[in-house]
Amino acid sequence: MAAPTLIPVSEYLNTAYEPDCDLIDGELKERNVGERQHAALQAFLTAVFFLHRRQWKIAVLTEQRVQTSPTRFRVPDVCILRAGDPYEPIVRVAPLICIEILSAGQTIAEMEARVIDYQRMGVENVWIIDPSLRLAWTAIHGSLSPVQEDALSVAGTEIVIPLADLFAELDETHRL
Repeated sequence: MAAPTLIPVSEYLNTAYEPDCDLIDGELKERNVGERQHAALQAFLTAVFFLHRRQWKIAVLTEQRVQTSPTRFRVPDVCILRAGDPYEPIVRVAPLICIEILSAGQTIAEMEARVIDYQRMGVENVWIIDPSLRLAWTAIHGSLSPVQEDALSVAGTEIVIPLADLFAELDETHRL
């Protein structure tokens, strides 16, 4: 197997990829995107966060490059920043929440490297959602756990996303 072609950070930052890719220590990593369930959940979450942005004092971004270390860039499906975070083209301050939505064929185990990168950066809330299995996990302070309380939430804030609402949106999408 041939070694991957490594690219410098400067080239990555000055290149547009469709869809955008992660950069891990010089190696481009494609992201799984483009399926309807994935897109529907991403749109629903974005809408909920956008509608509550003033109340929750946040900013919501989709597919935003996040520099987790000097040589690592991740592109979460949804990224939630605090309202006072710096406005930069690349997010370099740990977001409040990074959300990943599994695509068909992806597993929770495949998300572990992403979770580790986010947590090393200082992201306190990482949510992983599987639309096919209708399950969600949270990674808080180094541990990945299935959501037990029927909602995704952020401690110390008003942010609460009931899983029933999230998955009802998928049901609505299937009826359209």
